[in-house]
Amino acid sequence: MASVDDLWLVDFGDPYPGEPAAHRPALIVGPPATFGTGFPFVIVTPLTTTHRDLSLHVEIEPSSDTGLDETSYAQCELIRSVSRHRLIHHLGGIDSATSDQVATILRTLLDY
Repeated sequence: MASVDDLWLVDFGDPYPGEPAAHRPALIVGPPATFGTGFPFVIVTPLTTTHRDLSLHVEIEPSSDTGLDETSYAQCELIRSVSRHRLIHHLGGIDSATSDQVATILRTLLDY
């Protein structure tokens, strides 16, 4: 079961220009566990290994905890909802400091 702050390999399918494509890691940012396991979608932000030096991107280091092989960046501006069927396999998770960074950026982006 996917939970907030988990990293999963996700099948993003065929993209429009500028969207994430194919299979790539993504950070689960919602919904919270209070929605239960029957909710058919998860809210994700895709990861990229390209460092663009953008304040909207949160760096995630490779480690046994994250399951990543190289430094990656959560692209908070590309937040989207995807079917749970697009989740291929669990990679790992992020720590609370990284989670707080992502949450702050998402709140700012959404002005919520």
